[in-house]
Amino acid sequence: MKSRIKHVEAIPVKMPLNKVYKGSNYFMSHRVTVVTRIETEDGIAGEIYNGDELDHLDAIVKMIREDIAPRIVGENVFDSNLIWQKIYPLTYNILADRKIALNALSCVDSAVHDAIGKTLQAPLVKLWGGDKTSLPVMLIGGYYTEGVDCDEKAIRQDIENYKEMGVAACKFKVGGRSPEVDIKRVEIARKAAGDDFILAVDANQGWSRKDALKFALGIRDYNIRWFEEPCRWSYDKDAMRDIRMMSGIPVAAGQSEVSPAKCIEFMMNGSIDVCNYDASWSGGPTVWRQVAGAAAALGFEMAHHEEPQISAHLLGSAPTGTFLEVFHPDRDPMFYSLIADRNPFRGGYYEIPSDPGFGVKLDWNVINKHRLDK
Repeated sequence: MKSRIKHVEAIPVKMPLNKVYKGSNYFMSHRVTVVTRIETEDGIAGEIYNGDELDHLDAIVKMIREDIAPRIVGENVFDSNLIWQKIYPLTYNILADRKIALNALSCVDSAVHDAIGKTLQAPLVKLWGGDKTSLPVMLIGGYYTEGVDCDEKAIRQDIENYKEMGVAACKFKVGGRSPEVDIKRVEIARKAAGDDFILAVDANQGWSRKDALKFALGIRDYNIRWFEEPCRWSYDKDAMRDIRMMSGIPVAAGQSEVSPAKCIEFMMNGSIDVCNYDASWSGGPTVWRQVAGAAAALGFEMAHHEEPQISAHLLGSAPTGTFLEVFHPDRDPMFYSLIADRNPFRGGYYEIPSDPGFGVKLDWNVINKHRLDK
């Protein structure tokens, strides 16, 4: 079997959104990604897209093309740990932006695993030991209306739209207003959703410990699945522990961390109930699975921050995997257009693709239309 890497390609893609989406301390006007393609000597092409890094897109692509490709061409694609270890030293430069190197590593690591799955003609969920065939779907929504504290009509309409899409849950944005206003917004969302629809909330590190706790105590009666990233990043480890213990609401975090060790610290410290590590921001499936193994051993749940084209197989293989996170098509047009054979949402669930590798067929007409290097 000639499984040595022959060629590595990285393609920057950018799509405009229909409006600006605002969370607690950020906004999004475009959806960007990197399509990474790894060809082996036996004609296999591992290809997948990763990341949503508007400010660093060009730097990530440049690193893959100029720094990573020369290091891994000629390596056997099955030596995934060796390949990862050859790339990881790019993160050591303390004067550089480590996020760029980790994103570039994530892109390549993901494409390597896709090539392995395709070479063996098996879906990654099975190669990674998973027995799940589908996952409940959680849609990330509840974005703020510009200039309005509490847009009741928009909240109700959003929840109705999410339910019509066939998802099981919504992760609702908070943290960008006062605790009192966001408590009211969540109350409206819960009433619109009904008792059978799952609600989580996500502050994106938007609040102080005091305000996060005030909010958490105010939503205790709304059956909240978890409270994600409640506090400022600079002291979140201990603050999250306080909030989960004092409010009784499960806490989720991990997407903003860049190493498995930091996520395991959260678990050991009592900071979280759910770890939503992101394989596209932190070094790829190789390290995400390390965190998932620790979570299973220690009795914690695993989630994954968006990127459903990657996360479906990871969550399906994790013993304590939870929801597949997606956006509305207006917020993430790529998941709904870049994948030519996307499985629909049915009864709140998404069927994990069963074809080899990540099991998705990329639409190269869409890629070529929106690529930035043409």
